[in-house]
Amino acid sequence: QVQLVESGGGLVQAGDSLRLSCAASGRTFTVNRMGWFRQAPGLDREFVAVIGWSSGITSYADFVKGRFTISRINAKNTMYLQMNSLKPEDTAVYYCAASHNSYGPFNYWGQGTQVTVSS
Repeated sequence: QVQLVESGGGLVQAGDSLRLSCAASGRTFTVNRMGWFRQAPGLDREFVAVIGWSSGITSYADFVKGRFTISRINAKNTMYLQMNSLKPEDTAVYYCAASHNSYGPFNYWGQGTQVTVSS
């Protein structure tokens, strides 16, 4: 089992920045990739970014390219999402997730952290 705990959400104004963190514990040596997802009220959860835990290879949703950066520090078992130039439409609950595999569904999810961007 892998446990995930997000932190760093909050209320900011449009154009501001936030950094989310996701601390992993448990059988972290089994993790192949980790990612960030978000869910706005009334909408489905959507993919934001993913990072290979060993490789560091990243991929992003088109709507965050150039604004968000995903990273990780393996020694701390922690993943980050640096969010710059935030927009009101970025308002959502942000979830981190971990997978044993290089593709397919994620196996573990955090509880989520709220990000609210005011205009």
